[in-house]
Amino acid sequence: MKILIVQDYLRSGGTERQSVFMASAFAKAGHEVTLLTFRPRGVLELDGAQQPFAFRSLQPFDTRLDWFAPGLLRAAEEAGPDLVLCMGRMANCYAGFIQGRLPGAAVVCTMRTGKLLPYLFVRSLRRCRHVVANSHVAKRVLTDVYDIPAHRVTVIHNPVLRFTDESAARNVTLRRYHGASQSTVVLLNVAMFRPEKNQRELIEICARLPGYLDWQLWLAGEGPARKKCERLAHDLGLGTRVKFLGYQSDPSPLYLAADLALLASQSESLSNFLIEAQLHGLPAVAYDIVGVGECFVPERSGLLTANRDQTAFLAALDRLIREPALRKRFAEHARRHAQAHFVPERQVQAHLTLFRELTRAAGGPRTARHEG
Repeated sequence: MKILIVQDYLRSGGTERQSVFMASAFAKAGHEVTLLTFRPRGVLELDGAQQPFAFRSLQPFDTRLDWFAPGLLRAAEEAGPDLVLCMGRMANCYAGFIQGRLPGAAVVCTMRTGKLLPYLFVRSLRRCRHVVANSHVAKRVLTDVYDIPAHRVTVIHNPVLRFTDESAARNVTLRRYHGASQSTVVLLNVAMFRPEKNQRELIEICARLPGYLDWQLWLAGEGPARKKCERLAHDLGLGTRVKFLGYQSDPSPLYLAADLALLASQSESLSNFLIEAQLHGLPAVAYDIVGVGECFVPERSGLLTANRDQTAFLAALDRLIREPALRKRFAEHARRHAQAHFVPERQVQAHLTLFRELTRAAGGPRTARHEG
């Protein structure tokens, strides 16, 4: 099967990492895979000598124009795919045009966001062959809000991409480096600093914790909202309690050093950060938006609060900081839950099974049709 994956830009977000991972996994499973991006560079640099898939960008140099996709339809046609998987907001907006240019291919949109969808995205959802949603709540949004027939939507959760074996020792060295003692409860959030990721609210909530509690908030990531968050932490007098750790190509050491995972994001369909945190044994405290409640088991591996209810979030956080035995019990269940539901092999196989069904419905892979 020839698979074309279309992605906007290889920055550090979860969708971009998923694109690179799936391109590699599909290629290793014996399929001919091309990863096509609009912009040529990003944090996720590719190693041409090591990657098992072909890579191509539409812009000859980085124009910094996210929506600029010169020659997209021509490039898709030249790739001759049996199936096109569109990842990212902009790629999905172009999916309807790709399906129109390649009527014999199965174009698959993806629903991986909690944000409102623009007109072109919705148009693509209605024109493409199928949609993969990464949470059951996202599927309900597609069917109830955007009138996409349920039989055209398949739910496949995100796989865990970054994992250090649970037998690994707790990262005491990293805790010491940041001034966290054995008793300090380290609160962690890993995400790009964009307004919708809402690190600002995490800082505001933590500022309301009783002053005698021993905690630190670690914020890993880069982005346009970071400077405002740094100023907020300073203005609230949090001093060294809030650590801005920058972009982490592999945040696994942070998971091993932390005690709790916090999420106040307003844009998640399914949070890669929370899934990774659960697999590393971090209980979660999170706002209930879209599919966040599918990342962990509320009251068994984390606490879910009503969206934007800072008082409830604060109470949940305060409870887990004060009760180490509860954190330990939640941590054990978190690992079991993540291992049962988010392992990469299961998710890759789910995609390939769906792809085979879609290409058979379209007349089979092109190579098979040519043989006939």
